[in-house]
Amino acid sequence: MSFEMEIFPVLELGLYNGWILFLILAITEGLMFLLFPREVVSRLTSFDRSKWSRGQRISFAAGKTFSLICIILIVLTPLKLGTLGCGIGVVVFVFGLAGLIASVITFRKAPSDRPATTGPYRYSRHPQQVSLFTIFTGISIAIGSWIAFLVLLLSRILNSAGDKAEEQECLEYYGESYQEYMEQVPRYLLFGGRIKMTTDEDGL
Repeated sequence: MSFEMEIFPVLELGLYNGWILFLILAITEGLMFLLFPREVVSRLTSFDRSKWSRGQRISFAAGKTFSLICIILIVLTPLKLGTLGCGIGVVVFVFGLAGLIASVITFRKAPSDRPATTGPYRYSRHPQQVSLFTIFTGISIAIGSWIAFLVLLLSRILNSAGDKAEEQECLEYYGESYQEYMEQVPRYLLFGGRIKMTTDEDGL
């Protein structure tokens, strides 16, 4: 078995493309949102963007555009079936999917007046984003596409503007409890270190 990654794999419509793994993700997310109370889904998906800066809006929009490009590449690229890379990619995908499910369930169980701080939230302030990045990294490996991974990485960097804005919103909503949480837990596991905040102007 070989581990094969190409910069620009051949794009083609096919039955055994990366869309299979993406569909599993979409079904999983759909079922969770279907089974969860509306109030929880609203907290998971709604953001107040009225206070976002112009730069944050542009960065976030660009990030979403690159996310869409990544999905298109995944859908049109065949899985490297029978290779070591595909096997590793599927394992990484499953690991990320398990993390996403655990993160959403933890968020659901958290009181609405307190930030989620248990489970995956003990290691990252944005475990759902970390899990999604892991999921799409796994798919990129399974299809053997460097370009899909690079587009994914770029989208994640740009989308971090939304994460920072969300932290500011949580800080305003939860107050001191979220500030203490930010001081104890990094933004993305080993990246985006713990932050000491004393005023709204200190930045994220």
